[in-house]
Amino acid sequence: MLALPLYDDTPSPRPPVVTIAVIFACSAIFLWQLGQGERGAERVALEYGLIPSVLFGAAELPPSLDRVPAWATLVTSMFLHGGWLHLIGNMIYLWIFGKSVESTLGPMRFAIFYLVTGLGAALVQALVDPAAEVPVIGASGAIAGILGAYLVLYPRGNVVVFIWIFVFVRLVSVPAVILLGLWFLLQLVGALSAPASDSGVAVWAHVGGFVMGAVLVVFFRRPGTGMFGPARTNPFAMDRAAGRFGARLPPPRDQRGPWE
Repeated sequence: MLALPLYDDTPSPRPPVVTIAVIFACSAIFLWQLGQGERGAERVALEYGLIPSVLFGAAELPPSLDRVPAWATLVTSMFLHGGWLHLIGNMIYLWIFGKSVESTLGPMRFAIFYLVTGLGAALVQALVDPAAEVPVIGASGAIAGILGAYLVLYPRGNVVVFIWIFVFVRLVSVPAVILLGLWFLLQLVGALSAPASDSGVAVWAHVGGFVMGAVLVVFFRRPGTGMFGPARTNPFAMDRAAGRFGARLPPPRDQRGPWE
């Protein structure tokens, strides 16, 4: 089964400059990683990836690999990726959900929010498995923070998902609360069902980033910006011929509280 989100129905009135900049930076750095060759890419992961045992002082890198302070890898690791699927998957989620969150927070707040949730997510992963010697890389912790923020801001927003099950292919409009709720549940089950060192994926970073994003967006949103926004389209409705969302709902009543 393949389920891939394509786009949402939440308008973004301003160009998502920070989202675009992060996508460009991650893509450019990944191309640079590829240019290093296989052994060079492994070296880059050791030099700039987050290694929990090194971060907490239980292990040391050889001098030839000790490029940046251990604490700095909490940031540098966020811009590295382990393969094309890793990069493309992260960037799709960042684009779909990041532009809407950036529109609500504003570019500067969004940039800080992205870094803070990414740092927090990486730290959670390191604390869960402090003796790990395998580098943790990827933007998924910060992106998980964006997903958590999106769930709080637009739980009734709808996301078009491409679903492919053998011969069954369809575009389905899924409410964000269902899509992101299931995503978080899968991450939590994965984190609880296997030791952190055996999962191969930094699931605790996903869990930590998601929770941090859902909590911190309350404080990072611009003054006067509401949360739990109303539905703009009908869920599970799709104009397949035009490739657009189905019937739009009437505009919501004017509400002044922060929970609109």
